[in-house]
Amino acid sequence: SMSTGPSSAPVGGLSFSDSCTVGVPALSADRVAFLASKGVEVTPLEPLGAAVRGLDLRKQPREDVLDTLQREMAERGFVVFKDQGVLSGEEQVRASEYWGGREMHSTHGVHPRAPNRHIFRLSNDPDVGILGVGPQWHNDGSFERGVFSHVGYHIINVPENGGGTLYAHQGAAFDMLPDDVAERWKRYVSVNSNSGVLHPMVHAHPISGRLSVYLHLGMTGAVIEVNDVPDKPDEKSLRLLEDEEMRQLFNQYNDLLNAGLSDDSPYRTAPERQQRPEGVKPFTTAYQYEKGDVVFIDNLAVAHRAAPEAHESHLKQGLRVLHRTTIKAMKNFDPPYGLPPMVNVHGPNPLGQGVWRGGGVGYRWDDGIRMQN
Repeated sequence: SMSTGPSSAPVGGLSFSDSCTVGVPALSADRVAFLASKGVEVTPLEPLGAAVRGLDLRKQPREDVLDTLQREMAERGFVVFKDQGVLSGEEQVRASEYWGGREMHSTHGVHPRAPNRHIFRLSNDPDVGILGVGPQWHNDGSFERGVFSHVGYHIINVPENGGGTLYAHQGAAFDMLPDDVAERWKRYVSVNSNSGVLHPMVHAHPISGRLSVYLHLGMTGAVIEVNDVPDKPDEKSLRLLEDEEMRQLFNQYNDLLNAGLSDDSPYRTAPERQQRPEGVKPFTTAYQYEKGDVVFIDNLAVAHRAAPEAHESHLKQGLRVLHRTTIKAMKNFDPPYGLPPMVNVHGPNPLGQGVWRGGGVGYRWDDGIRMQN
């Protein structure tokens, strides 16, 4: 390992729970049959996600078809619409507005070659699109009070030598936590390092209701622990996690999501700490885009990170061009315990001690990794 001294040594490995029986739920037979009756074929991708054929995103689908697909996204994390060809910018925006809050929520930089302001154009060639985004586990729009409900990824140019996206099921990940860790994480609230919005580390998913984990490993400036006050049921005490606790928490979250990968995956960053217990099925995948793919993720059901080779030079990998669209939340993703939705993260530490880092990538939990948003 790149250990430079005690502080960067592997930290408090999690002993994962093997009582987790749910994992990624199977496709609903009823929903599959209903969609088949409308000419839409849905097949599972393993270990998560689903592929859809027989539906042209350029034509507005029926409401009951959209609702059924959106439920499947919430349960299985993402849906890939196959064989769509290349959607124009306008067509991708229209297809994005089928989901979640039903309108665009665009906050990104616009590359000169993006077809419109709603398309975030990503590439491994800076002349063609924006470079190097999202190397660590995160959910998009974490700087917003209403974190994007869904995100679309449409591959415009598939790199010959690969350059996919890793997706991790945040409900299945929660189930892997030992009870004491799960109880502790339920009392954690993250503070975004750019905007100061507060988000719960554990929440019930707005569509599936499933308890799921949440943390942005590249844009978190502080984590608040909320504790009960003895004999005062209406009161809570707050404290900020200290440096060593932050380092441990962020590494544990990273280990947890990487542990969802299959045993032979090259994408585990510390395999010795990222093993699933016997009998627990994988819940993280490295999806390699194919020509004509349009992926829509439920952005509170799965976390994602770019595969490292997605950032390799186009001269080595072949040109990669991906159009991303971000869709408005159905409701605000506010913190529990009556905490305010937003604080001034650029001001002084409100609790006097603990980690409080405004700006940029926030808390650096590992000195040896790439962080860029």
